[in-house]
Amino acid sequence: MSDLFDLGVSVADKTVRTIAVYVTIAVLLRIAGKRGIAQLNNFDFVVMLLMSNVVQNAIIGPDNSLVGGLVGVVILVAVNSIVVRLAATVPSVGRVFEGTPVVLARDGHFIPSALRRMGVRQADLNVMLQLRGAESVTDTDLVRLEPGGSLLVRLRPEEEDAERGDLEELCRRLDRIERKLDELKSGPS
Repeated sequence: MSDLFDLGVSVADKTVRTIAVYVTIAVLLRIAGKRGIAQLNNFDFVVMLLMSNVVQNAIIGPDNSLVGGLVGVVILVAVNSIVVRLAATVPSVGRVFEGTPVVLARDGHFIPSALRRMGVRQADLNVMLQLRGAESVTDTDLVRLEPGGSLLVRLRPEEEDAERGDLEELCRRLDRIERKLDELKSGPS
């Protein structure tokens, strides 16, 4: 029963360990070019699962108590919350932790050096483009990987789907044309 509440290490030790592991993993993911869970492939996912087990002891040390584990979790969530808020409010912190947008394709052509640098396979990107309404990269003006890991796809204007506003504008124009034709018909012949 004493294992539940007996901390094997001090809270200060646990805090330093947790912050050090958090920062190390954040830096490693940044160096690896991973920007979000959505960008992880199967291999990355396996590494993330294994990494969580590998760093467990680095965070809790020789402490197997319930309280020690809960303290580690609270510290981890608190540090993450602080970093996320800082990244959202201080642009330089956001750039350090999340990076900047990376253009993967422009004017209907992939940028191979950007794909290599970000570790994105062209086949995977083609699937993402199709999910966003493009048949292929040639249908796009811009494809950009955002700092949070989302993919921005700007289609060429002629490839974009019509929206409700477009259809309403077209109907108004057709109504004006019909009225003018009616005026011409009813005018002097």
